[in-house]
Amino acid sequence: MAHPSSATSPRFSRIVYGTWRLLDDPAAAAPEPLAARLEACAELGLTTIDTAEVYGKYEVEDRIGAALERIPGLRPKLQIVSKCGIYVPVERHPERTVAHYDASAARIIKSAEKSLRLLKTDYLDLLLIHRPDWLAPADETAAGLERLLRDGKILSAGVSNYSVDQFDTLQSRLNARLVTNQIELSLFRMAPITDGTLSQCERLRVCPMAWSPLGGGRLFRDDDETAARILAACREIAPRYGHAPPEALALAWVLALPAQPMVVIGTNRTDRIRIAAQAVHIQLDRVDWYRLWEAAQGRRIP
Repeated sequence: MAHPSSATSPRFSRIVYGTWRLLDDPAAAAPEPLAARLEACAELGLTTIDTAEVYGKYEVEDRIGAALERIPGLRPKLQIVSKCGIYVPVERHPERTVAHYDASAARIIKSAEKSLRLLKTDYLDLLLIHRPDWLAPADETAAGLERLLRDGKILSAGVSNYSVDQFDTLQSRLNARLVTNQIELSLFRMAPITDGTLSQCERLRVCPMAWSPLGGGRLFRDDDETAARILAACREIAPRYGHAPPEALALAWVLALPAQPMVVIGTNRTDRIRIAAQAVHIQLDRVDWYRLWEAAQGRRIP
């Protein structure tokens, strides 16, 4: 399931295992079951693992590191993506009184080095600036990323939740190429299709990452009219795709976009991971893709 190579992007799996909600199920976050799940991900082709410094009130990276220790030899089979730059008040950081962003060079380096220590690895395959820091000059952010790249502590750099202009500005200060912009993208949030974000990625041959590709679980809500329309459309087209489950079809809808997004799923259930893995084998017919667009929007195309 390796992502197709491009001029700027290293090879990541098109379905990415996200750990944002890892601690929602404490038992599943214990070292042994998590190690088994990571191993299952690798076997299913989900070799890219997405995490962040701030996830789980700054505890998730530590859990992943403990899990990786349980299976020697698993780390080289994976690409680990982490994010830095969000700092919120939590019990373990009583000195923080206000949530804030910090993408200064010193902070980026300090956070990345902490991530390496917690994840028990010598390098990150990819480090993302989690959110734009409105007070950090692009030169400052670029300096931190360049230092980490030069020292071999990260193999590539990218951003998350950046606008087109913010991406262009940071890129203008970097010698290295930003390899991705991790953005919210799904049948429930199509703004990147029309606001220039995906067009920029396609132009630069940068493969974006789509977080919450199922609308943060909204697809499964019984009281959501948009979800009901999407599910009905999925049931209508499913026989043409081997009776694929709705969530696999919804992921395939994102994967079909010309910018070649990767999708970041977030589940603690191996059966759901197996369903997600089906999406890379589904090539939606153009009419069916627009059928799902119409269902999500509740109207015909303009």
